[in-house]
Amino acid sequence: MKNLRKYIIVAFTTGAVLASSCKKLDEYNPGATTLDVAYNNKPGFEGLINACYNDMFFFYGKVDFIGPSEMGTDLWINYGANDSGFCVYDNTLNTSTGSIKTIWGGWYSAINLCNTAITFSKTVKGYGSQTEIDTKVAEAYFWRAWANFNLVEQFGGVVLRTQSSAVEQSAVSAKRSSEKEFYDLIISDLKFACDNLPLSQSVRGRVTKKAAYAMLAKAYLQRTRLGDKEQYGKLALETAEELINNPAKYGCSLYLSDATTSGFTKVFDGKNNKNNPEFLFFQAIDAISGLNPEGYNRGRTRQYYEPDLGGRGADWGTQEKGVLYGRSNVKQYKPSSYLLTKIFDPRENTPDTRFANTFTYKFYASADKPITSQLATTYQKDASIVGKTILNTTAFYSGPDYFLPAGTTLEEQKNMTNDAGLAVFTPNWNIPTDVKKKMPMLVADPTDLFDPATNDYKLPASFPNEPSLINIFPAFKKFSSKMWVYTNQYWMGDFPIIRLGEVYLIAAEAALLSNNDQAKAAQYVNVIRKRAAITSRESEMIVTPAEVTIDFILAERARELAGEHTRWIDLKRTGKLTKAYFQSTNPSVALNFNEKKHVVRPIPQSFLDAIINSNEFGNNGY
Repeated sequence: MKNLRKYIIVAFTTGAVLASSCKKLDEYNPGATTLDVAYNNKPGFEGLINACYNDMFFFYGKVDFIGPSEMGTDLWINYGANDSGFCVYDNTLNTSTGSIKTIWGGWYSAINLCNTAITFSKTVKGYGSQTEIDTKVAEAYFWRAWANFNLVEQFGGVVLRTQSSAVEQSAVSAKRSSEKEFYDLIISDLKFACDNLPLSQSVRGRVTKKAAYAMLAKAYLQRTRLGDKEQYGKLALETAEELINNPAKYGCSLYLSDATTSGFTKVFDGKNNKNNPEFLFFQAIDAISGLNPEGYNRGRTRQYYEPDLGGRGADWGTQEKGVLYGRSNVKQYKPSSYLLTKIFDPRENTPDTRFANTFTYKFYASADKPITSQLATTYQKDASIVGKTILNTTAFYSGPDYFLPAGTTLEEQKNMTNDAGLAVFTPNWNIPTDVKKKMPMLVADPTDLFDPATNDYKLPASFPNEPSLINIFPAFKKFSSKMWVYTNQYWMGDFPIIRLGEVYLIAAEAALLSNNDQAKAAQYVNVIRKRAAITSRESEMIVTPAEVTIDFILAERARELAGEHTRWIDLKRTGKLTKAYFQSTNPSVALNFNEKKHVVRPIPQSFLDAIINSNEFGNNGY
């Protein structure tokens, strides 16, 4: 029997993998013993199941998965030179791109761990019944499906592995499998998970039946892009409706609106983050004891979407690093004009609360900031605001909506009345020029930000008579609630991977694909649209069946799910990864887009160097 020292198979403890638990389960350290001894007993086998969770922590809340999942779409624009390969498909997207290696390695690592667990589930001892074993190994089947789903969507038909390298020698050559073969295994694995996972788990963050049904519905819907749309659309609809029609059984529900707060607002309220009935499948983060891979180094997603709060913003009183807003020195991604003004309703008095809860568009002063005549002249402001002071809003805060007992200094804790401390204002609606000039703050509305000729951010050279606001814009904030901020970089909230809100939109799209049932599609879309408004304005959000098309649902998915790691595969599924589509929505992406290769990612050079048939295997056209 092979020795474990030959393999990188680390059985992470439950405390490290499922961060929500403050105490570790019994763990088994196989050390240098043989595989059959290590994993053929219950403690060792359950340590192996724990390890299957580890790799997902390096996708959600980390930068490496933002580019592959959200960029190069209609919703976002590259901010500077960082990650330009994913954003604009230039030649920095190649076989040596760092994030490519990270996601490829992470998914294959998870697959290998899951394959090992599935192999040893057939011989493991110490369980009272086969049902107990199936309940436990169903977690490995789920995670293998999750990894293969992401792998095939990003890289296409690559190597479909069903054997563990711990028990079978890895081949020196590689053979591609078809995308349909990938989906056959993904669907089979998720069916097993649906049948065998428990309805609930004692440790928060463990996958359950609701996660399996949600993932299966998503996989069925994505499978429609390979053909058989009616068949797989019907399966996606039936699977989604299993959750929608039986919320009590699965312990899930939508947040609904009331007279003062929309249901969508409640989804991302920090008070609801750690016990959220809408989160069907999520990454659980231990905010108290830091029992996570990399400890407290979590939730850095928010820092990559920050505007220039330390430059133009600082002129008006903001700071480059703040606990509430994050750290604005990274400068990678910003919202497109299409997202801000076409996807979201560009009206101040919109009934739809999703823009306001997806973006921070008001940034407050970190110290008193007098408005000088020089500042007013530089930013072409009216002289009437000279001499006014933007008031400091920072103050010590320890609760009730903040989890660190010691508290911290946060922006937006005083001088909020009448926005007395408002320094930078970036609405997605336009304000008359004469009104803006008299507003005692930096105002950047869409007319200030976007060039009508290019539908992109204004280049300073093209608008020499205007102050450059190219790096001022609303900041993505879904994963930034003040209740879970830890530092100016780290955010310790849970990350939803599939929400019940998405399942309703899956059902709507599937209803159209299966038999063009616009009435049913509208029914599910309207549930989501109504809960985006307070109850008194729900009627304004209702759409008719005739309005509900695949394109309408695609836009609705953007309103609901922007920034939640879905957009690239949504465009792929709906046939929108095309130059023509990007020319009409986000021209900066269209410039380099090549439909013959940019629907998949390059194969990592490290993998090609490790096989003897790399020329035969190919690199996906890169």
